[in-house]
Amino acid sequence: MESLVQLTEPALPPTLFQRLSRRVGDLKAERLRHTYQTTFWYAFGPPENVVEEVIHTLRPRVTKGWKIAGVEWWLSRMRATDVRVDFHQDRDERLALATGKLVHPVRSSVLFLNRVRGGALAVTRELPCEDNPSLAPDRLEDLTLVAPRPNRLVVFDGTLTHGVLDADNQVPDGKLPGPSRERRTLVMNWWGHRPTDVPLWSETRFYRALAS
Repeated sequence: MESLVQLTEPALPPTLFQRLSRRVGDLKAERLRHTYQTTFWYAFGPPENVVEEVIHTLRPRVTKGWKIAGVEWWLSRMRATDVRVDFHQDRDERLALATGKLVHPVRSSVLFLNRVRGGALAVTRELPCEDNPSLAPDRLEDLTLVAPRPNRLVVFDGTLTHGVLDADNQVPDGKLPGPSRERRTLVMNWWGHRPTDVPLWSETRFYRALAS
């Protein structure tokens, strides 16, 4: 079966990866309930925080052969026993909500910060289905799965459907019992233009612990 993703590991020099992991841990519960709504735009200027340093480092590898204007980034922090994101396609979120128009990034990418039980990233060409738990596609035979491992980068086409499996690596269908570690990733969408109303990190008061 054809893999839909490109893997790089280790993606970052150890010192930079360790600093990123430490700074994300320093955020503690800041905006934890709104982790997927806390997004930022970086247009490849001088880095002002550790995430922008990471993007600057990854840029030559990810953007080779592509016309990329910048990166929309956010942190995904949740437990695989309580997955908080459905299967979806990345898009200009505010544009889609306002007009219904679907515009996708050129490339999507995820940098895993730690290892957890289950919690695989699942990527597929199939579309999400509203009739299924977690909006999972009807056909699951062709999923490309990527397990969370520290400093592992996965890159894929920005139009592809993807989601997160639960702690048993099954399609999430409710909260699972028992303890689990927080699954931490840095999500980066690489765009040919700036998506609608996504602020610069410096324009907000969020995530100050990430400052360089």
